[in-house]
Amino acid sequence: MTGSITVDVSEATPGQDPGIERPSDESLGRWVRIALEDRAVAPGGDIEVAILLADEETVRRMNRDYRGKDRPTNVLSFAAGDVAGLPPDAPKPLGDIVLCAEVIVAEAAEQGKEIANHWAHLCVHGALHLSGFDHENDADAEIMEALETRILGKMGIADPYSATREAPG
Repeated sequence: MTGSITVDVSEATPGQDPGIERPSDESLGRWVRIALEDRAVAPGGDIEVAILLADEETVRRMNRDYRGKDRPTNVLSFAAGDVAGLPPDAPKPLGDIVLCAEVIVAEAAEQGKEIANHWAHLCVHGALHLSGFDHENDADAEIMEALETRILGKMGIADPYSATREAPG
């Protein structure tokens, strides 16, 4: 990948439950950058990604309004598309990744996964969505899951689909 990747992290609901374990902003950014630096994914040029940490109710509303699914979920991705009027040397906004700590922590416990590894997986998953990958059909899901598994393997994280073949989101 040539160019830089800037990842900005913010919280939609500051002061979330302090009992919810979440990684540092640096870790979240590192996981997204690793995914976007992968040769099969790399968008090229200078890019920006925003990560929004949101509570279950906020994520439920977003999932309902944008995907027609009235329930909280672990990760949502919103690709920026073309942004008119940017100066030629400005980084290209790739999009937003929305993560729900409560869902991620609960899933990790239910699935017997290390919390940090599950966070990393969902950051990679969201970054792949921003790069145009999806899992709407079996063929696309197979491609996306293989990419996720390979990228996570570079981080020393085992195949997240080894116990279950369900995709996040």
